Amino acid sequence: MSPTPRAAVALAVLAALALVIPVPLAALAVVALAGATVADALAVRGDPGASRRLGAVLARGVPTALRVETRTGQPGRARIRQPIPPDFEVEPAEADDRLEAVVTARRRGRHRIHDPAVRLTGPLGLGRWYHGGRGESEVVVYPDLPAARRLARAVRQGKLGEGRRIRGPLGLGTDFESVREYTPDDDVRRINWRATARLGRPMTNQYRVDQNRDVICLVDTGRLMAAPLGDRTRLDAALDAVAAVAAVADEVGDRCGVVAFDSETRREVRPRRGGASAVVTAVFDLESRPVDSDYELAFTAVARSKRSFVLLVTDLLEESAARPLLDAVPILARRHVVAVASVADPGMAELVGVAPSTAFAVYAAAVAHDVLDARALVSARLSRAGAEVVEAGPDAFSAACVATYLRAKYRARL
Repeated sequence: MSPTPRAAVALAVLAALALVIPVPLAALAVVALAGATVADALAVRGDPGASRRLGAVLARGVPTALRVETRTGQPGRARIRQPIPPDFEVEPAEADDRLEAVVTARRRGRHRIHDPAVRLTGPLGLGRWYHGGRGESEVVVYPDLPAARRLARAVRQGKLGEGRRIRGPLGLGTDFESVREYTPDDDVRRINWRATARLGRPMTNQYRVDQNRDVICLVDTGRLMAAPLGDRTRLDAALDAVAAVAAVADEVGDRCGVVAFDSETRREVRPRRGGASAVVTAVFDLESRPVDSDYELAFTAVARSKRSFVLLVTDLLEESAARPLLDAVPILARRHVVAVASVADPGMAELVGVAPSTAFAVYAAAVAHDVLDARALVSARLSRAGAEVVEAGPDAFSAACVATYLRAKYRARL
């Protein structure tokens, strides 16, 4: 409870009048004003019944509508404010009578949001009563799922690169189905010599076309993935790309899984049909940790899986630091189709693309050149080891990973 500016002005007027009117009369006026202020505040001490409309699930970086209303029914009596966590933005933060705003979450994970705070002004405009948001509710912030759905829709409509050509039987058709008698049109390489010797007549293996293949996303959550890239981190961009690849895998009928790792395996979802929801739910709240990543551990988790498309999302370093990755990729590439994806830092390109004007800018450009040259060397070695290297800026990274996956699928390399 508190007085309004109107009550403060009235009190100042009474104080001035006390110089020209009897003191008892001025004191009586002050008491009357105080009583009216208290009564005015008590008149609005009841619960204003604020109701908030905000989805329980948000997407990082995607604006979402927020609406808060009260049941006071009298214009100008309520001032509404929505408290938000530090990782959220709301515009506007407060308004009279009804709050219609836009909320943008900048960090993935689970967050607690307090109920709206309402300040009610009494009928006389003298007193106020504050109704604080004592309760709270949980809001879950996922990666950029709307962008992932747009990419999946583009694939369905044949508007994304190789997506329009992914129709009919896909894959190598290497799943064994049965043994039958050999016919002249059969490939001699499929003759089952053991069955032929046992039965005394040519027998051949029959395979069925396997349209559903496995997609495994390996997500690095080590210290380097905490590097900021504008309004997100490398890990944010990585999980946006994983969500997009999983959504597209659902769209084209593949099984999708994920392994998140740093110095240990943090989350794992085995490939499954319609696995996008399970993949996103498993990794949406991951944060990078200040430890080095163990690539051998991650590759061991998928080494014995059936032949799959493996997308490793990490940060490409200079050669000595990337040695564990360079040693592990050739082994994994013998069995799986491997793509190594890394987000390109727009700041690096800007440093080398603009003529330096100060001594500091010269040094910064030199360092940027060294970093980019080292990354190019690692990329070349990964390519020679049998992996496809994907590099794109934060805004184009998800689409680049999806395009790589679709190209591999179209080439029937899975």
